[in-house]
Amino acid sequence: MRLFIAVQITDKMKTAIIGMMHDLKQQGLTGNYVPASNLHMTLAFIGEVQSSTAVQEVLREVPGETFRIAMDGMVTFGDAFCISIKGNQKLKNYTKELRRQLKARGVPCADDKFVPHVTLVRKTGGKRPEKLPLIKDECNVTKISLMKSEQKNGKSVYTEIFSVPVK
Repeated sequence: MRLFIAVQITDKMKTAIIGMMHDLKQQGLTGNYVPASNLHMTLAFIGEVQSSTAVQEVLREVPGETFRIAMDGMVTFGDAFCISIKGNQKLKNYTKELRRQLKARGVPCADDKFVPHVTLVRKTGGKRPEKLPLIKDECNVTKISLMKSEQKNGKSVYTEIFSVPVK
């Protein structure tokens, strides 16, 4: 199964993001728009594993405390349009420790530098937006989710299979 650890976006944030995505489409940006149900911020990409047991153990053991995330403009990564998430020391520390513990348990996870963001559009093309929509919203993060990624009818479907509260 294909796994990743994420912060799920609140419904309020999703509503604001959907409006932003609509604006991007109106300006002629083409590409693979992420469905609202799949909007999230990845903390650790794990990939294909046989079992989620070790990941669940790490999630239970890594202490986390409630933190805030705030949308902070747009950013591009290659051919992807994303919402930048404002830097947050609690988020960075939690993610660093989470990845360290996963590796210590032999769970593969990406080594890339953690840049907090929510991907909106992949494989972009068409007309680049002249005016990037800007929304600012924030929320408290109270849980971390272990997500499974599957292909169903040619589309990616993300399902939470486990979560832990952060206090």
